[in-house]
Parts: sequence; structure tokens; C-alpha cells
Amino acid sequence: MNRKLSIIIPAYNEGDTIHLILDRVKETNLINNIVKEIIIINDCSTDQTEHAVKNYIYNNPDLDIAYSNHEVNKGKGAAIRTGISKATGDYLIIQDADLEYDPNEYNELLKPMMNGSADVVFGSRFMGGNPHRVLFFWHTIGNKFLTALSNMFNNLNLTDMETCFKLFKTPIIQSITLRENRFGFEPEVTAKIAQIPNIRIYEVGISYYGRTYNEGKKIGMKDGFRALYVIIKYGLIDRNTHLATRNNHSIHANEVVKELV
Repeated sequence: MNRKLSIIIPAYNEGDTIHLILDRVKETNLINNIVKEIIIINDCSTDQTEHAVKNYIYNNPDLDIAYSNHEVNKGKGAAIRTGISKATGDYLIIQDADLEYDPNEYNELLKPMMNGSADVVFGSRFMGGNPHRVLFFWHTIGNKFLTALSNMFNNLNLTDMETCFKLFKTPIIQSITLRENRFGFEPEVTAKIAQIPNIRIYEVGISYYGRTYNEGKKIGMKDGFRALYVIIKYGLIDRNTHLATRNNHSIHANEVVKELV
């Protein structure tokens, strides 16, 4: 039986462009004959996102696409959690519904997992010689600051903690309790993954076709401050106040890792 990649796509007001990213996902051929499962979570969009997705599903019956709609807007992190809970693949990757990340690079993230080296792979926008759109100076500085702080608390040496492209072995990510509803998902999942004993985390360089705010970019300064809080909360405070609970959780997650190695 072929292995399966679950592709989680949280969407909010992406009705004009979501068909473009779905086309790219459709056209991507995965290594090792891995098949694709696409899981779209519409986070109560106020535009034509639902119509666009349902129309795409109708016109592409050959694709394995599951669709869910939040009745109220809950945030990107909540949409990702919904997608994770529905995933049935061996591996799981998060794909934004915009055009900032290229599905053709899934294979670059899959390679360390396919050769038995990795349990989690981050796609870094700050590594390698792939194309990167030149945009916001202070956004980049903030990203690097948050990544460095996350590394300090989690004893990692990542170059891009905030990246959307994170690939997991599905049983590992499904074994973790996640709580953040918005963009705090990135530092939270990084902290909780880092606490699993013997976890093998890799990074690979990826392209980045960033959007301006006029083009639909949604993350803002408020999310940056939330990320700072989340790094401290899950990297320091929760680690000390809930150590016994986390140890039990880590033991369970470590057992999952051992079964998959």
C-alpha cells in the first residue's frame, strides 16, 4: 500500500486564489509514489471561499479532498488543529491557502523522512539559494528574533521557527495537545515538539513568494507579541508548572517515535 501525505490547508477569505494553490498541489508529483490527501478547513470566511472550494471539488473528482467549515472564525491555529484531527496520512504538512509557499517543494521536506533520518522537517526561508521575494525589513528582524528566542528556550538551532512548511509524521503531531488559535501555533508546536525525547528535527531550504498586506497578508504586530508570549509560556512557564504532565505526554510521544523509526 502506498504511503499517504495529508496536506492541511487552513483558509480564510482566499476565494479568489485558493483554486491556484489547489492546482499546484494537484500538479505536484510526490517521491516514492506517496499519494495525497488534501484537507481544507474554511475558517468561517466572509467571501466566496466555500463556493470556490466546493466548485473545485466538483470539477476534480479524482482528487482526495476533504472539506470542513468552521461556523465561527476561530483562527489559523484552530483551523490547523481541525485538519490534524481529520488526517489519515502517514505524514502531514501544513500549506497556506495563499501562494507564498510552493507545493513543488514538498519532496525536499520529505527526503530526510524517506531516508529514515527525520521525524519532523521544517522548511526554512532563510537557508539555501531558492527564490525569496524581497519585502519587509522589520518583519524579517522580528522573525529572526522570535526564532532565536524560541531556540534559546527549546535548545534548538532552527533558522525559521515561524515557517508555514512543517512536515510531521502524523502519529507524532496527533499525539500532541495544541491550544493556540491564531498564529501562536508556530511557536507552540515548535516548543512541544522539542520536548519529545529523541525527536529528530531537520531543516531544508525552501522558496518564499511573500505577499504584501494589500495582496492579502494577514499576520501583524499583534501576532508577533502573541508569539513572544507563547514562546515564554510553553518554553518556560508551562515546562516548570506542568512538568509531571509533560513528562507523561513526552513518554507517550516518544513511544510513537520509536514505533516509527
